[in-house]
Amino acid sequence: MRLPPFDRFVRGLQMVGVFTLGMIIGAIVYNSFYLAQFEAIIHLKSELEVKLEQYEQEIKDLNQFKHQHTVIKSVLPRIENEAGQNTDRPKLDQVTEAELIKRIKEDLRSFIGRSIYEIDSDARFARKLLEKNVYLDVYSKDYTIEVKTILVVDNNLQVWIEVRSYSRPPS
Repeated sequence: MRLPPFDRFVRGLQMVGVFTLGMIIGAIVYNSFYLAQFEAIIHLKSELEVKLEQYEQEIKDLNQFKHQHTVIKSVLPRIENEAGQNTDRPKLDQVTEAELIKRIKEDLRSFIGRSIYEIDSDARFARKLLEKNVYLDVYSKDYTIEVKTILVVDNNLQVWIEVRSYSRPPS
């Protein structure tokens, strides 16, 4: 039995191997770009859904009170982002911040339609309502909030809030 000489096929097999390796590496790089773009699209979609829900609610509230000029028409909570100075003030991502703002708006929803001239008594009520309030299970983390400032500008109730991490007491 005679074996054919493989010396003449070595160069061709090396080229086929390099070509196959290039295809595999190219597929990996292409897949990583695809996944990065897909994650960016999912993140953008979630942000846009939150904004759309907020805008729809604001339009509904503004249409309800469009002929009343001395009432609070919308609530705008603002989270103070000064993470890094204090260890229990976490750096929030946009999705978590949007979820916290949504929950805070739900809590302050009772102020919509109230007179702006009675804001001093309502501010004390809001401070008691949200003072050291705990929001559990916001994307598997717990947060406590504290109202720092309440201000009414152009029929908008603006609330500045400080967010801190909350650790549950052992039970």
